Amino acid sequence: MSDKIHVLYLQTQEGFGADSAIHAHLMRHLDRERFEVHTACTGSPGPQVPESLRRMQQISDVHVRVSSFAPGIHERNLETILKAAPSAVLAPLEFVRLARYVKQHGIRIIHSSDRPRDSLYCVLLARATGAKSVVHVHVKWSQYYGATARWAVNHSDGVMAISEYVAGTVAGQRGGMDAIHTVLNGVDLTPWDPNIDGSAVRAGLSIPDDALVLASVSRLFHWKGQRELLKAFELVVRQVPNVVLLIVGADAAHEGGSFTEELQGLARELGVSDKVRFTGGRSDIPQVMAACDVFTMPSFEEPFGLVFVEAMAMAKPVVAIDNGGTPEVVSHEDTGLLAPPWDVETIADHILRLLRDRELRVKMGRAGRERALNMFSAERMARDAGRVYERILQRGTPS
Repeated sequence: MSDKIHVLYLQTQEGFGADSAIHAHLMRHLDRERFEVHTACTGSPGPQVPESLRRMQQISDVHVRVSSFAPGIHERNLETILKAAPSAVLAPLEFVRLARYVKQHGIRIIHSSDRPRDSLYCVLLARATGAKSVVHVHVKWSQYYGATARWAVNHSDGVMAISEYVAGTVAGQRGGMDAIHTVLNGVDLTPWDPNIDGSAVRAGLSIPDDALVLASVSRLFHWKGQRELLKAFELVVRQVPNVVLLIVGADAAHEGGSFTEELQGLARELGVSDKVRFTGGRSDIPQVMAACDVFTMPSFEEPFGLVFVEAMAMAKPVVAIDNGGTPEVVSHEDTGLLAPPWDVETIADHILRLLRDRELRVKMGRAGRERALNMFSAERMARDAGRVYERILQRGTPS
C-alpha cells in the first residue's frame, strides 16, 4: 500500500455549483506526492453526462468512480420520484459497492459538501469503512438547516469551514470549535488578468466612453444587497452624474415573482433606470470586471465572497459590507471600503470616495491583486486542506 493519503470526494449532485467548483480546485491542486485523489460522482441513466461528472473527468490524475446515489431527500414531485425510483431501489447495494471501493483503495479521508445527501453519505460511509469523514461547510450554519445535514455535521470527524465566520456559526451548533478547521476559499486566478480589455462590454451595453462604471455580480436576491445598492446609487448619481451601474446576474428563487423586475421597478422609482444596466447572467465576468472602475456587492452575512477575490484579482477596489466572512476577504482601507450592514448612506459615501479619487482606486486595486495572489489561490487552499486531512488522521477517532 502506498504511503500516500487516499482521499475520496463525494459528488452526489448532477449540477456544478460554487461548492462543487471549490472541491474541484482541491482535487486538482492537492499535492500528488502526498495524496491520491478519488471521486465518486453521480452518473445518469440517460445518454447526457451530468455537468458535475463531465467537470470531474476533466481533472487529471483523479480516479473517477461513476456512482448511483439515492434520490435527494428534497425531491418530492412525482416526475422526479419516478425518474429516481431505480436508484432508490438499488441504493443499498450501491452503498455496499461504494464501501467496498473505499476499502479496496485504502481511502482514509472521505470529503463531502454540507448538502444533506452528500454529508449523510460521507459520515455513514466513513463509519462503515473506518475512514474519516470531513464535511465542508460553505454557508452560515444555523438550526434552520435540515435535520439530516445537521446530524452529519455534528457527527463528522472533522468540519472544514470556508471562513472563520462560518466556523463560528458551526461551533454554535456543534458545541464548540473542536474538530472545526477553517480553510479559506481559493480560486484559479488564471482567468482573472487585470490586463483584459473591457471595452467590448462597455460598447455592447451602450456605456459612454467618459462614464465611470460600477459593477455588481451575483445571483439576484435580497441578501445580496441589490436593493440597498440601488438606493445608494441614487445618492451617488446626485453628485457624480456620469456613472453607470451594471447589475449582473440571474434571479435566484424568489417568492412573489421576479426579483429582477422588482429591482427594475425600484430603479424607475428612484429615477436612475437610465443609468442602470440589468444584464442577466453572463459568461464573460472577467471582461465585465475589466469594464468597471469599482466593484460593489453589499451582501449581508456573506459566508465568504468568491466574487470579491475575483474583483481584487482584476485589480478593482471593492465596496462591501462589514459583516459575515467579507472582512476576511476585503481589507478595509487597503483593498476596499466596508460599510455597516444596511447603511445606504455609508455605502454611497464609500462609492463616491472611490469614484472621485482615481489614485486611490489604483492603489486599492494593486493591493487587492496582491492580496488575491498571496492569500486566495487554489494552490494555497489545497495546501491548507491537506494539512487538515493529516491533522484529522493524526488525531484519531474522537471518544
